[in-house]
Amino acid sequence: MFSYLRERFTSHLRERSRRRARLVSKDGRCNIEFGNVEQSRFVFLIDIWTTILDLRWRYKMTIFISAFLGSWFLFGLLWYVVAYIHKDLPEFNPSINHTPCVENINGLTSAFLFSLETQVTIGYGFRCVTEQCATAIFLLIFQSILGVIINSFMCGAILAKISRSKNRAKTITFSKNAVISKRGGKLCLLIRVANLRKSLLIGSHIYGKLLKTTITPEGETIILDQVNIEFVVDAGNENLFFISPLTIYHIIDKNSPFFHMAAETLLQQDFELVVFLDGTVEATSATCQVRTSYIPEEVLWGYRFAPIVSKTKEGKYRVDFQNFSKTVSVETPHCAFCLYNEKEAKAKEKKGYDNPGFVLSEVNETSDTKM
Repeated sequence: MFSYLRERFTSHLRERSRRRARLVSKDGRCNIEFGNVEQSRFVFLIDIWTTILDLRWRYKMTIFISAFLGSWFLFGLLWYVVAYIHKDLPEFNPSINHTPCVENINGLTSAFLFSLETQVTIGYGFRCVTEQCATAIFLLIFQSILGVIINSFMCGAILAKISRSKNRAKTITFSKNAVISKRGGKLCLLIRVANLRKSLLIGSHIYGKLLKTTITPEGETIILDQVNIEFVVDAGNENLFFISPLTIYHIIDKNSPFFHMAAETLLQQDFELVVFLDGTVEATSATCQVRTSYIPEEVLWGYRFAPIVSKTKEGKYRVDFQNFSKTVSVETPHCAFCLYNEKEAKAKEKKGYDNPGFVLSEVNETSDTKM
């Protein structure tokens, strides 16, 4: 009992350590951090627009509310100072013939309310600026212009955050596992991808990167070395007709990094396959990228995907997403090297070969039989 629990606990820790080593999560987030950056964090303020867009919603809304409340309160103080300098407040006991800079400002609270009405252009008509003070007129113009700038920036940032193509990428899904099996007589690595919306991705392009640790002939260790992985469908890897789920595949030939792997040694490998799908959103014309990754435990050797597209009696095509990540065991060579050797052996059997050292000699038969 204890040995079983210890084995399960050890496998769980091994799986967790493997998950921590993943560079790209299944939903496309990158597991990386930067340390000892020499440049100051103020460089992010230079590109303030991108910084605001990359913020989480809670921080963005905090900045949004703080910007408006701060500007209202700041200009409220300025309106109070104008009324104080011009002696419009009740504590100065202004005369009946006294014309204030701003009508009906009796304290800091009324100054704040007038600032709010001015910046958001409410205009209740109870408080207003008179022509008595040039300072008040200038302050009114300045606050109106600054209010328009704050409104435009904040509303634009929220609209851009909502319409970011990253949200569209969440409706593109990849299969949970990748599989390796024969396709068209060739050993291939297959992945299934689906578009959950009826709107298309225009100009879609799919490709992959194999991340692994390599050692150069000079003895240098390169962590996260990237190797290009070409994925195709039957019509190519560009301008995909992404109306239904597609099964993309990578041919494991002699140029593939998977060529020297076998079914027995696959789980012993240390790699991460990152798959990218780039396309243009049909509704907004914005470019989006979807990515996911597969580690050796998520690559199933000797399996293929179950069919999910069928045709109903009414003539409509139906996609059953219950079988989207479902796999079926099939007969598959345990390595690509064996498959190609088998093909070469069969090809040699069908061919004849001339032996240049073979010489046909005639033999004269003589009869030595004596009677």
